[in-house]
Amino acid sequence: MSSPAAAPVGAPVIERILVEGAQRIEPDTIRTYLHVQEGDLFAPGLIDRSLKDLFATGLFADVALRREGGDLVVVVVENPIINRVAFEGNKRIQNEDLIPEVQLRPRAVYTRAKVQEDVRRVLEVYRRSGRYAVAVDPKIIELPQNRVDLVFEIDEGPATYVRRITFVGNRVFSDSDLRGVISTEEERWYRLLSSSDTFDPDRLTYDRELLRRYYLESGYADFEVRSAIAELTPNRESFFITFTVTEGDRYRVGTVEIETSLEDLTPEMLRPGLEIEEGDWYNAEKIEDTVQNITERVGSLGYAFVDVRPRVQRDRENNIINLIFDVREGPRVFVERIDIQGNVRTLDEVIRREVRLVEGDAFNSAKLRRSRQRIRDLGFFKSVEVNNEPVVDKPDRTVVTVEVEEQSTGELSFGVGWSSSLGAMVEIGVRERNLLGRGQDLSARVSWAERRTELDLSFTEPYFLDRPISAGVDLFAVERDLEDESSHQLRQVGGALRFGYRYSDDWRHDFKYTLQRQEIFDVDSSASLFVKQQEGIEVLSMVGHALTYDTRDSRLIPTEGYRFQIANDLAGLGGDARFLRTDMEASYHYPLGDELDWDPAWVFSVRGHVGYIFGLGKDVSIRHRYFLGGNNLRGFAASGASARDTATGDALGGNWISDASLEMRVPTGLPEELGLGAKVFTDWGAAGTPDGVPENLMDHDVSLRGSVGIGFLWSSPLGPVNIELATPVLKQTYDEDELFRISFGSRF
Repeated sequence: MSSPAAAPVGAPVIERILVEGAQRIEPDTIRTYLHVQEGDLFAPGLIDRSLKDLFATGLFADVALRREGGDLVVVVVENPIINRVAFEGNKRIQNEDLIPEVQLRPRAVYTRAKVQEDVRRVLEVYRRSGRYAVAVDPKIIELPQNRVDLVFEIDEGPATYVRRITFVGNRVFSDSDLRGVISTEEERWYRLLSSSDTFDPDRLTYDRELLRRYYLESGYADFEVRSAIAELTPNRESFFITFTVTEGDRYRVGTVEIETSLEDLTPEMLRPGLEIEEGDWYNAEKIEDTVQNITERVGSLGYAFVDVRPRVQRDRENNIINLIFDVREGPRVFVERIDIQGNVRTLDEVIRREVRLVEGDAFNSAKLRRSRQRIRDLGFFKSVEVNNEPVVDKPDRTVVTVEVEEQSTGELSFGVGWSSSLGAMVEIGVRERNLLGRGQDLSARVSWAERRTELDLSFTEPYFLDRPISAGVDLFAVERDLEDESSHQLRQVGGALRFGYRYSDDWRHDFKYTLQRQEIFDVDSSASLFVKQQEGIEVLSMVGHALTYDTRDSRLIPTEGYRFQIANDLAGLGGDARFLRTDMEASYHYPLGDELDWDPAWVFSVRGHVGYIFGLGKDVSIRHRYFLGGNNLRGFAASGASARDTATGDALGGNWISDASLEMRVPTGLPEELGLGAKVFTDWGAAGTPDGVPENLMDHDVSLRGSVGIGFLWSSPLGPVNIELATPVLKQTYDEDELFRISFGSRF
């Protein structure tokens, strides 16, 4: 309301307030923003404030207030309402990624200020993806009833590449070494399918952390990244990045001690958890691993509340760091509740069952880290964060929050390829790894090859009856051409029921029942008599189990750890086959590069396998025997080192087998992003003879066979290509060798 002081002496009175131009907004609503009302004096100061407040609402493109006699006329031009927001010209970044970044939405009021803010946000999205030459031009398309379509016309421009990366202050490691540590890479022609050579400021921050970790793991405890500067060229097409570092001296570990104030807990009980010893180079990662190991070990001994803190004592004169791991009782904190956030499709229970803590448990940071890793291992989420926050007014309580970002879990694959054992092949598959958000796995695959046709259906329930027991069913149909090896073809149709239980993170036990119909047909007229005798149909009813201990860091390309498995299969609970089979397999992988300060690509691996099968009241069929050569003995053809018929040369297999491999993965010296790996290997093995075949009718010697070779693995854009060249160094005259093996495949 006005006051007498707000209007000049003798000012006229406002008789009426008239509103013109209002369409969607009620005139009475507009009057509420005015600082004068009917009956007040015309006060210029209050009218000016009214004008500013109307503009500040963001509802109007233009506002004017004028006096006409005793009337105050308010003329407004309403901002239009947005009917639709669209993006044009965007190819690199999809609409679903841009829409969440803009503020304006359909049915919102259009304002120039908000549009300019949204333009800035879109530009920022593109700059995060390495495109600094992008241009965004907002356009409006006028529609009836004061509505508009808002269109952001985007000229993405070329990607802004990193032209050169240099380091200042590094003496121990060369620029080339450090470029291999960071995630940002220099522009190269062969990085067509990679975005690592485009500039990303977030990636630059991550690179600083990677450099810090690398030096701290190499013994340089005083290392510091002083600056990381990115300079954009005048044409805005590329960046020059310069890291300035201070390396400091390299430290060795001096004394390593454990101190504990917990009752009945001695340092000797915790020493098995030490990952670092006196005389080792200082390694921050091994110190973190030691803290986790001690925490878990103390927890397993019944101490629910523990705090392990490493104390570092530097001896700068002698470049030695003494370590003391202080184990003390931690604060008594219990889990109040566990909140799951970010899951839209995946059920809460699928995530909750991977959390190693439950409401009411004593809080344990080691279990929290393990829970995070278990949820990530599901493969259902793009990102996983597991944190805890104290409860207000309850210092002994904490809330565990699991925040996830879901990703696609469906897969549709189509593959083409060729291998030396199967010939040309085509494969089509579909898989859903998180069926209906329940964590169930359903897959179907069909493949055609010159020497094999296969159809597979599989379903797995990871938590059967809400218990940590996986259960599944498989259906399959396979037809194999074994003319080259044993002059016949084999058809298998059947299914399997399976379930498994994980005793710990490393131990797993699986059980399986298989029922299948096997047929040997199209036996060549010149085939071995012992193959012809087995032509026809056999029904297999078999139960089996496999006990596995696995500590490898990766199932696909392991670099560290070992795996051991023992398996037994018993056939004879119905069906025609009668046998008992036992297989034992072990492998060990050791990163020589880490131990000897070499390139990490140096990895030593050893693998061994033994198997034995014997018939129960009848001879073992050729369908179930062991064959040596091919994948288990490179340098020899498939079944090329097995017992064979003297007259026909058909492979007959044997009742036992023993094979082993030594392999060394070596660096190629080529850029890592090319995906080229190399290896040298040697394979050795021996196999027995089959039952029911006289020795004088077989070419076979149970003596050892061996081969040496080299191999190359290329992770090509079209799929993995594995090339191996091997030659026998110990063989028999009747063995069949194979110099060259290649397998190629692609999935998209």
